[in-house]
Amino acid sequence: MKSAFRSTLALAAVVILFAVASRSEAQTSSLFQTSDKRRDFTLENYSWTYQKPVEPQPLKLHQLIRVAVDEKSVVISEGQMDRKKKGYGDLTLPNWILFKGMSVIPDPQTAGAPHIRGEVDNKLTTQANMETRDSMKFNIMCAIVDIRPNGNLVVEGNRIIKNNRENWEYSLTGEIRPEDVLPNNEVLSANVANMRLIKREEGHVRDGYRRGWLLEWLDRYQPF
Repeated sequence: MKSAFRSTLALAAVVILFAVASRSEAQTSSLFQTSDKRRDFTLENYSWTYQKPVEPQPLKLHQLIRVAVDEKSVVISEGQMDRKKKGYGDLTLPNWILFKGMSVIPDPQTAGAPHIRGEVDNKLTTQANMETRDSMKFNIMCAIVDIRPNGNLVVEGNRIIKNNRENWEYSLTGEIRPEDVLPNNEVLSANVANMRLIKREEGHVRDGYRRGWLLEWLDRYQPF
């Protein structure tokens, strides 16, 4: 009885080993493989706090885009000129002719020979230094007014701020690429092609440092 039971157990063990051996796979040395299936080692598969990024929406005509303007420029120019000019002239006319009737005779020049003497001494020294620094930083909402055949977007925006008698006006036009638009619908001014940026100010602050019309005319034409 016991021998028959042992034979049955041995037969069952052989059947189980055969079934396991038929399903066995070669062992891999990878540490990133699970027992059920293989997964790629990406942040999406192994991070508990992973959040899928928001897919960018296709940009359409008349959609609003915020342009972050950050423009800085520095110009340094130096010039120096030293010019000196000196001239001397001494002219004398000892002989001349005199028309008398149909004849030409020597002019006795009883008053003396004409004599011209002149001297020119001109010296000019100039030195000029110029250094300018400009900076503009603000945000402006622009609308897509046109879409080029290559997909580039033409944007245009205006902004007017009035505070009592102080007026500020901003205007921007340009062309951008769709891939330069960030997920929050913002684009940097450095990525705007053919950009035309205009900033105007009116009011007491502007009147405090602007030039008068006479000084502006003198600076433009420099009469002396």
